[in-house]
Amino acid sequence: MTVGDPRGEYEKRLGERRAEAARLSSAETRISILRLVLFVAAVALTWPALFAGMLSPAWILFPLGLFAVAVVRHARLIAERERVQRAVAFYEGGLARLDDRWAGRGNPGNRFRDAHHPYSGDLDIFGRGSVFELLCAARTTPGEATLARWLLAPADARTIRARQEAVRELAPMVDLRERLAVVGDEIREALVAEDLTEWARTPHGPRRRWATLVAGALGLVNVATLAVALASGVWIAFALAVAVSAVFVLVHRAHVRTELAGVERPERELELLSKVLEQLERASFEAPLLVELRSGLATEGHTASRSIGRLARLIQIHDSRRNMMFAPVAGLLLTGTQIAFAIERWRRAHGSEVERWIAAVGRIEALGSLARQAFEHPADPFPEIVELAPCFEGDGLGHPLLPQDACVRNDVRLGDELRLLLVSGSNMSGKSTLLRTVGVNTVLALAGAPVRAASLRVSTMAVGASMRVTDSLQEGLSHFYAEIQRLRAIVELGPPLLFLLDEILQGTNSQDRRVGAEAVIRGLVERGGIGLVTTHDLALARIADDLAPRATNVHFEDHLEGGRIRFDYRLRPGVVTRGNALGLMRAIGLPV
Repeated sequence: MTVGDPRGEYEKRLGERRAEAARLSSAETRISILRLVLFVAAVALTWPALFAGMLSPAWILFPLGLFAVAVVRHARLIAERERVQRAVAFYEGGLARLDDRWAGRGNPGNRFRDAHHPYSGDLDIFGRGSVFELLCAARTTPGEATLARWLLAPADARTIRARQEAVRELAPMVDLRERLAVVGDEIREALVAEDLTEWARTPHGPRRRWATLVAGALGLVNVATLAVALASGVWIAFALAVAVSAVFVLVHRAHVRTELAGVERPERELELLSKVLEQLERASFEAPLLVELRSGLATEGHTASRSIGRLARLIQIHDSRRNMMFAPVAGLLLTGTQIAFAIERWRRAHGSEVERWIAAVGRIEALGSLARQAFEHPADPFPEIVELAPCFEGDGLGHPLLPQDACVRNDVRLGDELRLLLVSGSNMSGKSTLLRTVGVNTVLALAGAPVRAASLRVSTMAVGASMRVTDSLQEGLSHFYAEIQRLRAIVELGPPLLFLLDEILQGTNSQDRRVGAEAVIRGLVERGGIGLVTTHDLALARIADDLAPRATNVHFEDHLEGGRIRFDYRLRPGVVTRGNALGLMRAIGLPV
């Protein structure tokens, strides 16, 4: 595999999987025809073999036997074709990301949105076309939740470096990512990890070995007495056995209901979780973090995948009692009671390990998501994590959510003496995009992911942004009041801090705005923060002069070309000297 050529690797593998899918589809068609022929042959032999006496009835068994074999083979072909088609979709998705056609195709992570988070809404962490949608390759809800946590809170330097090492090792493992992508179908919503973990840790009651034996014996007695009753016509023994079984079930009903309540929903995702665990257990790792996580999946001779798989099968048998054909048999065998006892034994043996297993899967899947990003963007480096805080030194910074051919890169350096860049410029010149570029790359860096830059040195620090603050009719908040609440929350994050403030205090008069903005910015800088503040109000540009040398002015320019305003999105030193508001108004036909 050529790590530097993800497109070539994906296209080669996609061609191979499509050819395999076409072959399996052809084989499926042929065996469907064979099934039809064998069925017609069996029907055609029925009259001469069973009614006309022309052939032995054994002749019917030959096409019927072949038909049964064909049915089994057909089912396997269908399952294999669906698996290969999921692999086709996996590589098509990879090429879509490389072609910047990924927005709306993945998991937006909307359930992790938090309007009060200090930066997630401002930096497009969740939602359609978000950082989460670009990154997330998790197949389980614990994997999704872990990735979301990493994007919402910075890790410490040691943890980030350990993640980087693990991601580097996982990046070229396309085979592993494909195997994880094709196991099971698209199931994510069933498992609530917290509920399963709480159920697994519920205190155990007394051991019920005798009850388990009695339940099994009663089931056998019920079946045996039923058989005797059908043969002899005497139903007294059967009725007595059923009565005893009913009393036994009633005595244990409360315990059975309690035991089954914790596993009513997650059967299908437990099956998927088992398959994911199996793939991870088969992999070989060298990075210390991956070795640690993988070693946590095996305990005292049993693997997590087999243990979880056994629980999933128990739940599947329990659910089958709802089938009208199986329900009478399940009642005779006391299946519900026996399954509850078996689940209790499972919980007693493995309940204390469930939380660790789920956490390990979540962390490995989150690392796999970052690894996919690293593989698909080999030019994106891992940042250098420095201990000196606060620090942000980025060369050739670009926004990871923008198409690479449309992404204009800039250098941003903050730390040591320079703590603030006050960015001026006209509307649509690139000020807000610059803030998001710095913010998103910081979030990626502190999660352990590669960044869109030529190079980046960054320290661990909190991130606070005020860019998309809106008023709230439900909460009775004006835009200005919502903004000052966000500013207070950013101030309270404390050092070390990266602050990103877009058009600060634009909801008040110019005099109050300048005084208030200078006080807030000065306070953030003096508390040890670094950051960027944008404005198109040139009066605020004087704040940088007042805070020099800890602050400096930078700007974006535009120019008029062919009656249209053009932008080059290049960051320049100093204060912008002209605006484009009137030009934009004239361009859309307003009489100004």
